[in-house]
Amino acid sequence: MSYFEDFVPGQSARSRSLDVSQDDIIAFASRYDAQDFHVDPEAAKASFVGRLIGSGWHSCALLMRLTAEDFLLDAASMGAPGIDEVKWLRPLLPGDSVSARRTVLESKASRSRPEMGLVRFRLELLNQRDEPVLEQTNWIMFGRQGSAIGRHPAGPWLDHAPVYERPAIESPLEASSEPPEPPRFFEELSVGESSELGSFLFTPEEIVAFARSFDPQPFHMDEAAARRSSFGRLAASGWHTAAVWMACMVLHRKRQLAVASDRPARLGSSPGFRNLRWTKPVFAGDRITYHSQVIDKRESASRPQWGLFFHRNTGINQHGEEVFSFDGCVFVERKPD
Repeated sequence: MSYFEDFVPGQSARSRSLDVSQDDIIAFASRYDAQDFHVDPEAAKASFVGRLIGSGWHSCALLMRLTAEDFLLDAASMGAPGIDEVKWLRPLLPGDSVSARRTVLESKASRSRPEMGLVRFRLELLNQRDEPVLEQTNWIMFGRQGSAIGRHPAGPWLDHAPVYERPAIESPLEASSEPPEPPRFFEELSVGESSELGSFLFTPEEIVAFARSFDPQPFHMDEAAARRSSFGRLAASGWHTAAVWMACMVLHRKRQLAVASDRPARLGSSPGFRNLRWTKPVFAGDRITYHSQVIDKRESASRPQWGLFFHRNTGINQHGEEVFSFDGCVFVERKPD
């Protein structure tokens, strides 16, 4: 059992490895990131990346699963308030064998809550060649030794393989009521423009289906265990909230393509994101509506036919409360001469 005091700056450890198949990549992306280069091996050949690759959100979800297995389920973990930064450094490929490496960067006791402390980690997802697929930095909260915060209850939390399986009863993505506009080239994007992407009802079935594969902490998987936790009731994984944002973004993109009369601007991959915050829990029964706003754009020196645009993304619950936000960026095609 690990407490706040057990995480010493400079300490490093490595998890087990898990194999990732093409079917695994397609299963996740079909639900959460159904772009051609994640779901269709043939169409992927003509895409920005040139071959089938895993969704960046899939790589984040696998890192979460390995982290939970490696130490979170055997620690006085109290969750994470957000993610400082994620860098997607290499694509997740069919046939990769990935593992997680954690390094403690710093720690600090909480001033307002003496029973807990915060530990800042660098978490890396490494492939079979020890190359980083992604690098993530964030704080995690832990109970202190002698506090009432203890081990997670025993249960079948790791019985399910880290492969996404849809629930028997699916919650549909709901499209925005706003009429879509055709996709815009880099030059046509306006800083400040905002779009509603869609909404999603987080049912118990959806919450558990995601958590059992990627975030198997009891308060995401079992109502009784959740009532005994700091959440008080079944709550969605933060990574589930983020993955649904991506699903709504893809839905929004498909609606844009459907109204395009000329060849539409293509989107490329994303190098990562910053400042992801889970400001309020997402509980079973919550409907989250997602929005995206262009906040900046710049030309790409390495890819002159492409530009980068930066966007601020939010999720709002049915009470008008922001539950989720992050700053992202993605490549977008420049207008042909």
